[in-house]
Amino acid sequence: MHGRPRKAAKPEDEAASAAHAQELRALQSQLLSNHHNKIYTDEAQQLSAKLVQQNPESYTAWNYRKLVVQHNLAQSESDPDSLKSILDQELGLVESALKQNFKSYGAWHHRKWVLSKGHSVLDRELKLLKRFQQLDPRNFNAWNYRRFVAALLNRSEEEELDYTREMIEHNFSNYSAWHNRSVLLCNLMKKKSQGFFPKEKVLNDEYEHVHDAIFTDPDDQSGWFYYLWLLDQMVKTDAPLLVASWPAHESDVILLRNRRSDDSSFSPFDSFHSDSGTVPLILYFNQAVEGVNSSTITIESLFCTKDLNWKPLLQNNSQLSQVWVTHIKFPDVKPHSSEAYELKISVGQSQGIISASGIHYSHPTQLAFKVCLRPIETEPATKQGGQRILWRDENFHMYQPQSQEPDEVVPIDQLIINDHEPTASNWCAETIANEIALFRELSELNCKIGKLTLARLLTAHDVILSPRTSKMAHSEEVLELYTDLIKLDPLHSQYYKDEHSLVLLQKVTSNRESLLNHCFSYKNLASSSIGNDICLRLSKLSLSRMGSIEKLLWVQMLDLSHNELRSIEGLEAMQLVSCLNLSNNRLGSLTALGPLRLLKSLEVLDISYNEIGSHTIDTTRYLCSTPLSHTEETSWNGEEIVTGGASVKDNWEAVLIFKSMSLTQLAIVGNAISGENFKSLLVKLVPTLEWLDGDKLH
Repeated sequence: MHGRPRKAAKPEDEAASAAHAQELRALQSQLLSNHHNKIYTDEAQQLSAKLVQQNPESYTAWNYRKLVVQHNLAQSESDPDSLKSILDQELGLVESALKQNFKSYGAWHHRKWVLSKGHSVLDRELKLLKRFQQLDPRNFNAWNYRRFVAALLNRSEEEELDYTREMIEHNFSNYSAWHNRSVLLCNLMKKKSQGFFPKEKVLNDEYEHVHDAIFTDPDDQSGWFYYLWLLDQMVKTDAPLLVASWPAHESDVILLRNRRSDDSSFSPFDSFHSDSGTVPLILYFNQAVEGVNSSTITIESLFCTKDLNWKPLLQNNSQLSQVWVTHIKFPDVKPHSSEAYELKISVGQSQGIISASGIHYSHPTQLAFKVCLRPIETEPATKQGGQRILWRDENFHMYQPQSQEPDEVVPIDQLIINDHEPTASNWCAETIANEIALFRELSELNCKIGKLTLARLLTAHDVILSPRTSKMAHSEEVLELYTDLIKLDPLHSQYYKDEHSLVLLQKVTSNRESLLNHCFSYKNLASSSIGNDICLRLSKLSLSRMGSIEKLLWVQMLDLSHNELRSIEGLEAMQLVSCLNLSNNRLGSLTALGPLRLLKSLEVLDISYNEIGSHTIDTTRYLCSTPLSHTEETSWNGEEIVTGGASVKDNWEAVLIFKSMSLTQLAIVGNAISGENFKSLLVKLVPTLEWLDGDKLH
């Protein structure tokens, strides 16, 4: 355990262990019989006591002991001294069991249960805890129990905070003491207790405290973890905020009823096609919230008088989501005429939007944008008729803004709400700048966690200053640090790759100039009848994770090919995407495609040359929430789809993913599942499909 090498057992030790196991089995068997027959004699009680002393991990034995105590208490209700004696005797038994294994969950839980009966001297518990914490200061079971006892004793959080400092000064490596300190400080700062407000003074003192631990022993991780927690307290925002929207604030959107328009008077970045004249309205918060509805979100317009139906963009039926969407139906336009409609959206004017932690949205926000309707000049084209989309490099050329377009053509949302007061923000930036200078020395010593901390400090500094500078000043240095960490610490390389990807995407999306370097025009799109020919190409960037989605809500054509993506979590927010290239990544299962079910505009999808179907066990089911969990809303009947080759029962994930899509073009070649039987199933699942792996179907 904890890196200690195991020694081979000697023959005599193995024999003793076998004899002990046989004795435990005999005790366990007799206890189960007594438990079943509700026998609580003195002999039965002694047997159960012997079992928990030898094996404190026997939960059944501890549950039996609870019944024993209740039986004995019922017979001594009128005698306070007898009640106290029974409970003290049980506490003594637990103490004896803890000496055998003071990390036993069952023993600590049983001790809590005994104390909850009352009649016990609580001060004695703190002395007992001190003894156990001297044996193992990092025993988190003992720390949990201490919080329980402190609450019963009504000990103040300030007293307990002083105790954590005492334990830390005795041993800087006491991770549990650092953790308990963070819990106590959170509560004290939240309540603005005397001496713990303003937050800036408290955090300054804590930085000085943790510096002692870090610089005394840079290789010990306990202080480092507390340091990262302190950094998080400086940059995180507790209250929910609206950070982005589409349409963006003060934007002019062109709604095309034709698939393609030859009008060059407007930027393709501002255009959106909809046969039905319906436009999505997307709200992107900084954290998951609930309560987004027609009461908390109001819309002022000349035509939109009915309450709108807001939906969370989630893969299950939870009502907590970071992204919410509704759809606005615009009036029909007369032939050869255009109409412009102004809309004003008010967010949080009345209470009701609440975060997962119960904090109300307290920053009322107003958005205003204009939607210009272009008339239907010809009959609507059939979806994705004509030529198919080919994701070859020769079909793309760097986008060149037209002379009549404004300089700022890429619609990066300027909806930025800074929750920090100016003085607090200045203090954060100054403090982090000082910390950066301090930790550059450690990063030069090939200290892994020192490099990681420096990377986070630099990123935090950029985030605090970004509303003013619109760029990530330290991104190159941060990317270099994560590259070094991938080499220094291969065991955690996937984590560093994910962080590298997030920083790279922050850099790409930080300003218009950077984004334009990745914007390309698709030269053959005029004949393909897709409404927007601008493609955001984020291919060949070694991305292993998606991020900065709030800056990409405007994207309609997206190329993420030739990366290292194992998950596409977050893409569900990009409701405008109609063409998506995910080829040559590392998607390992159909489960990973779950977010695509929520992209209602998606018509062209390329998932070729991934690893879908290569793994016999879909490990993402156990590592993260799955779109195929029992909370998933399903509306399909397996009997609806009958195909002679592929079994629906064996491919129910494919049914769940693809049945709700309206794809016209799909590529799956290069995956383990791309056999002929599976293709036949797809053709039946997606009747709108016209192209499959480059072959014309109809």
